[in-house]
Amino acid sequence: MLRSVDEIIGYKLHADNQHFGTCEDVLFDDQWWTVRHIIANTGNWLIGNQVLISPIMIDRPDWNTRSLFLTISKDTLENCPAPSADEPVSREHEKKLFRYYGYPYYWAGTGLWGPAAYPAAVGPVTSDTAILADDDLDESDMETTPENHLRSFKEVKGYFIKASDGDIGHVEDFILDDDTWALRYVVVDTRNWLPGGKKVLLSLHWVKSINWGESTFEMDLTTRAIKDGPEFDPQKPVNLETETRLYDYYGRPFEKTIDKKMQQHIANPFI
Repeated sequence: MLRSVDEIIGYKLHADNQHFGTCEDVLFDDQWWTVRHIIANTGNWLIGNQVLISPIMIDRPDWNTRSLFLTISKDTLENCPAPSADEPVSREHEKKLFRYYGYPYYWAGTGLWGPAAYPAAVGPVTSDTAILADDDLDESDMETTPENHLRSFKEVKGYFIKASDGDIGHVEDFILDDDTWALRYVVVDTRNWLPGGKKVLLSLHWVKSINWGESTFEMDLTTRAIKDGPEFDPQKPVNLETETRLYDYYGRPFEKTIDKKMQQHIANPFI
């Protein structure tokens, strides 16, 4: 099912069936457009550290009570490697984190989650599926630079949206697939750019380029097309009918799922 990222902010997090914190932000990677970590606000517990929760750790979500129940214990969380709150989450820290939990690297392999297409399908590392040493990884599986590809949702929210012929709005929200945790759509608010502006839904496949330094997304669409596009109502679910109508309006082919990294790259040639 497709869900709002903004809605997930504030969700309760549970370990050992005990509420220990809430979702403060999410970090997605700007290569495969997938949420890799939830940043937990633990209140007075573990003050000063970022507690990172991977979607791999989610045992079951309760969407009605806005709660995520984890497969790991509070003790495990308490002893995990954690950067200070003012430090970026580097690839080196991710390696330490995944080794600690025994999960394979999501960036190594053909699936969106490394060996799998879904985080729920990723099991703990065993002797048969051990994480490869850095020297044994193929070039295609490893970063050639220590560049950080993680982006904060709260940071990107508010980025400018440019059409092919002018400014049109700003990033209001993202819509993700709650099976893969991949971002599928960007919600664009046009109020400050168009008289009687509205919110519209645009596929991330239609992003032509991104300038992270200037906080700008450029869409492969005209301002008129976006202005006249279907209005997005956040109170209504994004379902197959919504998606089909959206793609039909913009005259683009509709692909419901993309579960291989190469397919994702082909669909997003700007990354």
